[in-house]
Amino acid sequence: MQTLQKIALVFTIIGAINWGLIGIFDFNLVATIFGDGTAFSRIIYAIVGICGLINIGLLFTEYKEH
Repeated sequence: MQTLQKIALVFTIIGAINWGLIGIFDFNLVATIFGDGTAFSRIIYAIVGICGLINIGLLFTEYKEH
């Protein structure tokens, strides 16, 4: 896996954890840390979204079994 895709996967996982917290506990970690609706929190959401798009390529990657 390329380095960029690994970094994107980490951000995608962080986003998934945040959505899990929202769904289960009604707690938005990004908004708590960076503020609700601030420019920085919107940047974080945009980065997570872009990383999700980058990781679409993982759906089409064939993995070799060792």
